[in-house]
Amino acid sequence: MLYNNLLSFLDNLSQLFLQLPAFFYITVGLLSLVIGSFLNVVIYRTPKMMEYSWYQDCREFLAEEVVNIKAKELTPMTLSKPNSTCPHCAHQIHYYENIPVISWLFLKGKCSQCSNKISVRYPLVELTTMLLSLVVAHHFGPTITTFWVLLLTWCLISLTMIDFDHMLLPDQITLPLLWLGLLININGTFVPLTDAVIGAAVGYMSLFSVFWLFKLFTGKEGMGFGDFKLFAVFGAWIGWQLLPLLILMASVVGAVVGITLMLFKNHQREQGIPFGPYLAVAGWITLLWGNGIWSWYLQTLI
Repeated sequence: MLYNNLLSFLDNLSQLFLQLPAFFYITVGLLSLVIGSFLNVVIYRTPKMMEYSWYQDCREFLAEEVVNIKAKELTPMTLSKPNSTCPHCAHQIHYYENIPVISWLFLKGKCSQCSNKISVRYPLVELTTMLLSLVVAHHFGPTITTFWVLLLTWCLISLTMIDFDHMLLPDQITLPLLWLGLLININGTFVPLTDAVIGAAVGYMSLFSVFWLFKLFTGKEGMGFGDFKLFAVFGAWIGWQLLPLLILMASVVGAVVGITLMLFKNHQREQGIPFGPYLAVAGWITLLWGNGIWSWYLQTLI
């Protein structure tokens, strides 16, 4: 019932946007800026929330073993609490200091109290979210499909940044995306449901098999389980047919970036490189333009 009501609301909204296309792009642009600000919170707090949860689990399951170990103090955190503060002086950030992009420019990239620098990454995430959202809006137009792809895009931005920072792809984000991809393809939004189910299974099992083969021959783990789940997400959204293109693009970009880091950034061979961001970028491109790219690629081979 709730799902049907949501679809009805989105359908009515899309009709309004069809009549007022300029209003559609303005709405998407402003909304995505606000979402980008929220994604900064997700990117920063989700790993801390996971760390707190892991520590609590350890204390519960290993209570006797850790009784003599000094407790590590971790502050419980959610996406809404506590309020955002400056990491240097603990100044509580007011709402007018948290306006996407504008506040950063107005404050000249510094805290209003201690004048320590505020990372330029925050406005860049907000601007990137707006830019990619507008690309999605232009590609799919004022349709329900745009709403679904916007959700995917925002989640991929969070996953990309979290993986860069912590080499983690949280289940709290990947698993809902997997189920959402299957649900929206019940009516064949992107691919028939059968292709979506097969795509999810092939996506997970293919990287899972590569992982174990690599570990069998080298004794090392070449990637994380989060990568399997993210690849399964794209299989659920775009089906199994475009997965070869996706993994090809992600592997090429990952290899180029990895070699560049080793040559110019003194990156050690043993130091891990997150693969999730390249999967995310390649998957997003494949969702929007994959069929055209795949057709061009096959034509060049013939």
